Amino acid sequence: MHSDNSILIRAPRQRIFDVTTDLERWPKLLPHYRYINFIRRDESSSRVKMACYRGVLPISWESDHEVKPDVFEQHFHHLKAFTKGMHVVWTYQPEGEDAVRVTIVHDLKFRLRPLAPLMEPLLGHGFIEPVAGRTLATFKQLLEAEAAGGPTIE
Repeated sequence: MHSDNSILIRAPRQRIFDVTTDLERWPKLLPHYRYINFIRRDESSSRVKMACYRGVLPISWESDHEVKPDVFEQHFHHLKAFTKGMHVVWTYQPEGEDAVRVTIVHDLKFRLRPLAPLMEPLLGHGFIEPVAGRTLATFKQLLEAEAAGGPTIE
């Protein structure tokens, strides 16, 4: 399964990167995120247990997380749950003077190959894409409001 979600955010690239890579902020900023617990953390990588809602359904997973500021990317590698083995890459590409295209790419080969034709579309269209889309839309709203002189994201 390969999917990507993308959104154009009109805010400074570094600010977008700083806010979206700060996982500690996510449950405060993203209403669909229940928690993010750090299992291990160092300067550029961590292991986290993440949990959010897809509609009313609670979902959770564990991931390694790596921030690559030199190339404006963040990477997740899912370690547990239905998405075990999934690789997720966030990229931040400037578009014009005042906009950044933020893209989240998910790649998953469901580990039980006989079930993959059923599970990959179910997970991709039913859970991964809706959660990623809501995450990007919420970050867009917050960051563009801040860039326009609204409240500072804390």
